[in-house]
Amino acid sequence: MSVAVASPPERLLLGPGPSPVHPEVLAAQARSMVGHLDPWFLEVADQMADMLRHVFRTSNRLTYAVSGTGSAGMETAVTNTVEPGDTVIVGVNGVFGGRIADTARRAGADVVALEEPWGRIVPADRVASALKAHPQAKLVALVHAETSTGVHQPLEEVGALLAETETLFLVDTVTGLAGVPLEVDAWHVDVVYSGTQKCLSVPPGLAPISFSEKAEAVIERRSSTVRSWYLDVEAVRRYWGAERAYHHTAPISAVLGLHEGLRRVLEEGLETRWARHAEVGGLFQEHIQDRDATLLAQEGHRLPQLTSFAWPDGVDEGALRSRMLHDHGIEVGGGLGDFKGRAWRVGLMGEGATHANVDRLLHAIDELLEG
Repeated sequence: MSVAVASPPERLLLGPGPSPVHPEVLAAQARSMVGHLDPWFLEVADQMADMLRHVFRTSNRLTYAVSGTGSAGMETAVTNTVEPGDTVIVGVNGVFGGRIADTARRAGADVVALEEPWGRIVPADRVASALKAHPQAKLVALVHAETSTGVHQPLEEVGALLAETETLFLVDTVTGLAGVPLEVDAWHVDVVYSGTQKCLSVPPGLAPISFSEKAEAVIERRSSTVRSWYLDVEAVRRYWGAERAYHHTAPISAVLGLHEGLRRVLEEGLETRWARHAEVGGLFQEHIQDRDATLLAQEGHRLPQLTSFAWPDGVDEGALRSRMLHDHGIEVGGGLGDFKGRAWRVGLMGEGATHANVDRLLHAIDELLEG
């Protein structure tokens, strides 16, 4: 049997993820293989965890990268903190809030879904009202950067609301981490997870995650077994911690790539990186409106790194997106859920957040609209 080498075409990735990856990150993933219990690798993994603490802005001891994509991070966060019969309050204003709610139900929780129209934030006063109605709530979950809509959810007020309570604050920042400000400790976030393929500009495959001491105590007090052997924090942390007890074979090459990606993030500086995303994303949003596109995320709460917008009536977004890929080699995303068939989602994330990419994308859009 003869099979040709799989050689990907050249693409400029400006969709909702994955984002462009720097050659040094790809090179890191191609380095020599070592064992997952090799002392050198374990030291690298410890450095990776320390860099994650810096990027999350936390001192949380239990901070590591789940061996799986961002969805594995979500399942780890929910299934370890939620038990059957718990009440969980979830902000649902897009696909990923809905997935958290679904995961919590699968863990046996009674879910209170705070539904908002797609493109809108979940107001803090709605969370406060839900807590008054359900003071026994085990957890409140919000999506910091909703990839399906481009909404930038405020977190500080909700974090302050929960800080002196027993209720945990869980945050999905898969598209937010290293793209917009996030202060895990200062905002009293107890459980937070992300993905590597967005603003970190690392190939998909790992899910950075962090648990506060408050969350650790909840996990330790569980009365039921976690409904996942693979994602059970109590077992996994014995591998990542001083015990180094075997749990699973870590994805060594993926960890090396994340190590290099985080090193590049910190070398640039978090504040500088946040400012770069804000400036480049704002520029694109300004100019795409000049092409009669309508931004779909709530004004004042728009992510700079992920822009959702609708084309005017009469524009076939799917056909236009297909031509963008085949004629110009640029990948952009279509709409999901309520936005399917009418929206584009443009990601200017990590290595992709540059003026040159905005210029290239706008030039290609102009050519397609004129043609």
